[in-house]
Amino acid sequence: MDTTPPPAPFDHLRFALESAGPAAAVERLCDHLRVVGDYQSLFYAKLMKARVDLGVSPFPSGPAADLPPHTHEKYEDAIRQAGREVGQLYLARNDIFKAWGFFRMLGEPEAVKAALDAAEPGPDDDTYGLVDIAWQQGVHPTKGFDLVLDRNGICSAITMVGGADLSRSPEVREYCVKRLVRALHAQLTERITNDFTSRGVHIPEGATIGQMLAGQEDLFAEDVYHIDTSHLGSVVQMALHLPPCPELALARELCEYGERLSPGLRGDGHPPFDDTYADYKVYLDVIAGRDVDEGVEHFKRKVATAAEEGNTFPAEVLVNLLLKLDRLPEAVAVAKEHLPKADGQELSCPPLTELARRAGDYGTLAEVARGGNDPVTFLAGLIAARG
Repeated sequence: MDTTPPPAPFDHLRFALESAGPAAAVERLCDHLRVVGDYQSLFYAKLMKARVDLGVSPFPSGPAADLPPHTHEKYEDAIRQAGREVGQLYLARNDIFKAWGFFRMLGEPEAVKAALDAAEPGPDDDTYGLVDIAWQQGVHPTKGFDLVLDRNGICSAITMVGGADLSRSPEVREYCVKRLVRALHAQLTERITNDFTSRGVHIPEGATIGQMLAGQEDLFAEDVYHIDTSHLGSVVQMALHLPPCPELALARELCEYGERLSPGLRGDGHPPFDDTYADYKVYLDVIAGRDVDEGVEHFKRKVATAAEEGNTFPAEVLVNLLLKLDRLPEAVAVAKEHLPKADGQELSCPPLTELARRAGDYGTLAEVARGGNDPVTFLAGLIAARG
């Protein structure tokens, strides 16, 4: 079937030009392009109409800045109007990819974000372009993540989040990690249930993963596992960034499963998570407000042991944990003891200078600046301390 648009009515355009003038002829062309759906050409026809109305050449022979100064504002407004009209026409045709080309030019992503939010691609539809606009170009990251998780599964979604720098978009990271925790927990629950059903084991309705596994140590014999262990490790690590929320309880259940895996399937733990899932569980408990003081002491002991080997990462983890608990003075004390000269390093927690500034501990700030040969920050700290 030939889908080529019908040819432009050249004779009609000539007649319109001769009988009614350039403006009427261009309007006739715009009407024709709307009817045949040639919206790309419609955009340029709308700009030609603006140039005709402004009394300049109908050809875009150079940048808009080359037009007479008194026409600049009106011509720029015409570009915006044409871009919005054509963008909306593409959206009405559900062509989000082409619509984005115009709204991106205008710096107006809201209409495309709304279209992405409402998009429900079918199982056979290609979603690559939608994901690129939503996630890679930042128009609607959570929608892009949803498309990947729902269409391509947990593995692709983990890769997507793990490969992105979401430090400046904590709300996006939180949304993605919550969904990953729920998805992996649901997958694990289903597979354990199916395993038990095949063995004739009854599972009480609403049982947690820990309750399911109680007294079922033989379930893990011969290195048995029910989900990809790399997915388990990745999602639990991501869950450490979550604030107090229901998903923390689900992540804790994932840890309870991980603890029961044979040692070779738990991954290579590194301090302060050298006991892998047991240590992850303690961290998650602290964030959730469970056994907080005991959990903090647990990681303080990890810091002391690692410090003897010159490993600062456990101290960085403890600083971040104390910040989550709003215990800033303690975080400053830990950083002062274990990270005093690490400001120039790439840390996973804020450096001591920033922590001291947040806490109003300007004496410590000046002290660190002096050790780092930073006279500007040193003097600023002294002045702030006097104030």
